[in-house]
Amino acid sequence: MLAGMEEPRVSQLSPELVRLASAFGVATEYEGWRGEAVYAAPATVIAVLGALGVDASTPEAARAALAAQDEARRTRLLPPVLVLRAGRAAGFTVNVPVGHRVELWIELEDGGIRRDVGPGPGPGPGGDPIGAHRIPSDLPLGWHTLHARCSPAPEESLGSGGVASADGEGVYASCAIAITPAVLPVPAERSWGYMVQLYSLPSRRSWGIGDLADLADLATWSARAQGAGFVLVNPLHAASPVLPVEASPYLPVSRRFPDPMYVRVEAVPEFAYLSPVERAVAEELRASAGDGSDGADRLDRDAVRTAKRAALALVHKVPRSLGRDADYRAFIAREGQWLTDFATWCALVEEYGPTWRDWPEELHDPDSAEVAAARERLAGTVDFHRWTQWVLADQLRAAQEAATRAGMPVGVVHDLAVGVHPDGADAWVLGSTRGGGVLALGATGGAPPDAMNQIGQDWNQPPWHPQRLAEAGYAPYRELLRAVFRHAGAVRVDHVLGLFRFWWVPKGNSPAEGAYVRYDHEAMVGILALEAHRAGAVVIGEDLGTVEPWVRTYLAERGILGTSVLWFERDDKGRPLPPEQWRASSLATVTTHDLPPTAARLAGEHIDLWERLHLLVRDVEVERAEDLADREQWLELLRRRGYLRPGAGERETVEALHRLLAAAPCRLLGVWLPDGVGDRRPQNLPGTSTEYPNWLLPVADGEGRRVCLEDLPVDPRAVSLARALRGR
Repeated sequence: MLAGMEEPRVSQLSPELVRLASAFGVATEYEGWRGEAVYAAPATVIAVLGALGVDASTPEAARAALAAQDEARRTRLLPPVLVLRAGRAAGFTVNVPVGHRVELWIELEDGGIRRDVGPGPGPGPGGDPIGAHRIPSDLPLGWHTLHARCSPAPEESLGSGGVASADGEGVYASCAIAITPAVLPVPAERSWGYMVQLYSLPSRRSWGIGDLADLADLATWSARAQGAGFVLVNPLHAASPVLPVEASPYLPVSRRFPDPMYVRVEAVPEFAYLSPVERAVAEELRASAGDGSDGADRLDRDAVRTAKRAALALVHKVPRSLGRDADYRAFIAREGQWLTDFATWCALVEEYGPTWRDWPEELHDPDSAEVAAARERLAGTVDFHRWTQWVLADQLRAAQEAATRAGMPVGVVHDLAVGVHPDGADAWVLGSTRGGGVLALGATGGAPPDAMNQIGQDWNQPPWHPQRLAEAGYAPYRELLRAVFRHAGAVRVDHVLGLFRFWWVPKGNSPAEGAYVRYDHEAMVGILALEAHRAGAVVIGEDLGTVEPWVRTYLAERGILGTSVLWFERDDKGRPLPPEQWRASSLATVTTHDLPPTAARLAGEHIDLWERLHLLVRDVEVERAEDLADREQWLELLRRRGYLRPGAGERETVEALHRLLAAAPCRLLGVWLPDGVGDRRPQNLPGTSTEYPNWLLPVADGEGRRVCLEDLPVDPRAVSLARALRGR
């Protein structure tokens, strides 16, 4: 908690506010990280409801909002969407107007029609309520449409089955049905792989940061030379096209589209047809971006963005071959309005600046006549941004194909960030009227106080609006998933707990002054499973932090792997959990990008860093003592297992911890690549922004010297660590 703040020890909410919060999925209490009950303050609950578009400012307003919610539920002919598991007959309610009869049919995704939508047994003991119907249990996986048409019934057939009124003209409605896999298959074989922030590991051929050609090379080399089965990278989502570039890959302007900074310019086929003068210009631009061997201790994203934007503009002007142009046109058709909106936003950003709220007001609506006119006026720039996405899609596909061709059973594991920047393209579109307001722009997502972040976290990302997302048939969500899965062997879902409940921080509140908002997890997880199934991909859920126990059980039952981090694996008495008792259905790692590299943790350097940056709420000596005791428990386990000899150094201890990791039954074993070269600096320090160079550090060895991709095959630490895992 923040200094001077006290969490309510008992609920201070009125009965009306409790009922209204429950109706909209706002939790009024939760279990804190110490196991205590934490109650939300009334002002917090009112603010969260306000971000949901619900007025709870007075008891009268709360009662009116409850009545309106109940009226909307009772009079809606069909639910907004149905997300069901394959093989299960599922019920739903049709609110048939009084004096009407209903005709129901299902239009299948492939164009077929099903009319066997049967009524439930009817009211009575053990029966279904009035208006209940059932979806057949044998519908195929996919997205279908349920249609309902109500028409006045003949007078002799009128009954009391209706619960809503309507005029004599009848009523028609439809809703989407998603039939999702009951369970996803886990990886057929156990494998290990590197985890790396791609930008932090450039080759000597790339432009200042690691790119998609580097990813293909890393996957191919680690598969063929070291027997790796996957490479897990940071989110490759798009950042703003104007400077300064946001450093965090977890705060993108769009999750639907990747970032052009990851393009290998020379790999674009049209690059070969640049004139000699244009090639010379491109070489000068490459030099201005730096490379992996320039010795700089910070990555310069602004220089990379500027250089690649100019170079790609040169290549964009090169005429495409007949076949290449046909492919480009097909790509534009496939991506549709989503791509046009994103490219338009990029063009407007380059003209009016990065914050769309500061643009002329008439440009705030993506569907306005003024936006359409600007799109026409900026047609060349819009086409450039569409074209770069086509180039990216081609290189993403090539990276995954290179990984699988080299023998990786999984290949590239892409990371799906929690949310997007409030000033970005997704917020501009999805927060608008046309976007259905499916992003709640009056709040941001984050996390409550916990052991690692004792003041809580505010990620500055507008969360999904659960009701409006359902009313949109989850279309923005499913389109996002299709895009991320398209060139992935697996997808890691950051903060997968957000599919169940998400910590909402109303604008102006501190991170601790928030509340959990619940989502329809059956729908959110089911759609995730459906899109993964269609892509033939694995799903990994990052399920760390404050987790309700049943959530992990549910995810495992759906075939979604969890995340097991060695330092957090403990029994109910706080002792290190023997690796044989870890979850088999998980990705196991020693550390992550949000934790200290293993070499630094073994030396306790992270405590020194936390103290220096004033991130501790307890006495530093207490933190050091607890950290030392924690480490010693793990080292003692290593000694008992014979993994660690007396007097072993830091490098041997890092390898011993990975041998312990390999003793777990987990399907996937992840190695934080900086551990393989002795890097001691965390990539990210949660709870900080400008205090620490988050996301700006290139991979370095234990002495702070930059490491390039080409250095890995001859780095003795990397070779030795891979051998330890390969020989598990």
